[in-house]
Amino acid sequence: MTPANPAKRLTETPYDEFAVDVHRGLSQTPKRIPSKYFYDARGSELFEQICEQPEYYLTRTELEILQENAVDIAAAIGPRAVLVEYGSGAGIKTRLLLDAMQDPVGYVPVEISTSALAASVESLAEEFPDVDMLPVAADFTQPVDLPSPEQDARRMVIFFPGSTLGNFEQREATGLLRTMCIEMGKTGSALVGIDLKKDSAILEAAYNDAAGVTRDFTLNLLTRINRELDGDFQLQQFAHKARYNALAGRIETYIVSRIDQSVRVGSHSYSFAKGETILVEYSCKYSQEEFEAMAAKAGLRVTRTWTDPQHWFALQMLERA
Repeated sequence: MTPANPAKRLTETPYDEFAVDVHRGLSQTPKRIPSKYFYDARGSELFEQICEQPEYYLTRTELEILQENAVDIAAAIGPRAVLVEYGSGAGIKTRLLLDAMQDPVGYVPVEISTSALAASVESLAEEFPDVDMLPVAADFTQPVDLPSPEQDARRMVIFFPGSTLGNFEQREATGLLRTMCIEMGKTGSALVGIDLKKDSAILEAAYNDAAGVTRDFTLNLLTRINRELDGDFQLQQFAHKARYNALAGRIETYIVSRIDQSVRVGSHSYSFAKGETILVEYSCKYSQEEFEAMAAKAGLRVTRTWTDPQHWFALQMLERA
């Protein structure tokens, strides 16, 4: 079959929470803004550049795992599956997986950045004309009605690569896994990327690249607030900071005020002391045992694991326990 124009198949979810979350977050002590708001068009571009930095091993390593094990992973998925991807981005990993899968019948990317979603689906539709493309512009952390492909699927596979699960605190991550457990159905599965614990110097370098791309990516959040919410953040008065919290097992990323200052966002004003921070991202790292224990709390079990020779990253296949 030849799918309809992907742009016409786009399922949009109303999305107007940005202002609410920013004002709520800047009113808290300590201040925080959800990392999902990094991904406007410019943020998505900068993240793609981050993935190309030599220090940022995550994307490179996960791609190597997919390339080396694509046939094995596809066999574990089985034929005629519908692939649902949370936070699909540019779709590079998706391309590898769809190419290896046996007669995939549908692809449902759920992505908050409409521009990134449209671009990736248009490209994938040309390469996989027999796969029904069903893009959903939405925040995958909220309830989403997933469309069904026109062809009958034998099972649903939820693809969640990139260690994005690590951006959530354990309670939230467990809840997201529980949602996957429900959405995949009795015969479905999930393929989840996780970053494994390793030397803190390697971890901190990945989030503080020498070229400063991650800094630009982080501070672009302030640019977005200025543009969309009528803010007056002066970017030169704020800095990017990422450090590894060994006790919590996670990278913590902050925007740090360089001086005592006041910032306006719309009709609201917020005071910053010198050195005061806005928490903008967690990037949790797991041991294999920790991840399996968390999955079990969500009603899932790990059935297969694929990793790299250095055991820096892992793709985990999950099914209902």
